Amino acid sequence: MFGWFLQVLLACLAFTCLIAKRFCEPRFERRPWIIWFYDTSKQGMGALVIHLANVYLAGQFQGDPCTWYIINFLLDSSIGLLIIYIGIRISQYLARAKRWESINFGEYGKPPSVNAWLSQCCVYVGLMIIVKISITLLIQLDFWDKVRMFILSPISNPKVELAVVMLVIPFFVNILMFWVTDNFLMRHSSRRGRNALAEHSLLQRVKVVKYRSIRKTKEVDSESEDLLSADEELLSNHDKNLIQQRTSLNAILNT
Repeated sequence: MFGWFLQVLLACLAFTCLIAKRFCEPRFERRPWIIWFYDTSKQGMGALVIHLANVYLAGQFQGDPCTWYIINFLLDSSIGLLIIYIGIRISQYLARAKRWESINFGEYGKPPSVNAWLSQCCVYVGLMIIVKISITLLIQLDFWDKVRMFILSPISNPKVELAVVMLVIPFFVNILMFWVTDNFLMRHSSRRGRNALAEHSLLQRVKVVKYRSIRKTKEVDSESEDLLSADEELLSNHDKNLIQQRTSLNAILNT
């Protein structure tokens, strides 16, 4: 039961990291939530398949469970990521060469198609199965016990060692894997497209600033016109008073 709770906790922390990653993306490249969900849910499906495989393989492994657990994570984050990267690049090449757009990772059409997501999800799960088979074969080698002892040699307390093996290493490895794999799975616009988007965003900002400055200038001009009209009104009233005074004076002198 504790193992399941630990796996769920690590998965939640990793997906929280992916949410933070989305907000770290440039505003003009940030994925809509539906695209982000399609990208990250493939990792969720792959992680579920790997977890079920780990549950089965843990009972078959003869040896120290700590060795199996820590080496499994380390191989996942190195050889596993390499296999995933190569597999995704091959899939994208086939998508362009054969026009199989449904397996072009990160591309779902307009509007986003569930069928495209399902095709890419199946390819990704297949890659994860290849990763798990490769790592299972590699982990049968005898020297991994020495590697595990070398990694954990500075730790003498068994409880601290258990915490490092079960919590610390899986936490950082999971975040690294989810973050890097998300970069593999997401759509990457070309440099020309990024420059165009950046220029468009910059132009929009310039237009907003220019509009605000023009608006302020108009407001100042309007205030100046109001002041001038008020001054003209005062001057005209003053002139009228002077004329009336002169008229009165002339009338008195004539009499």
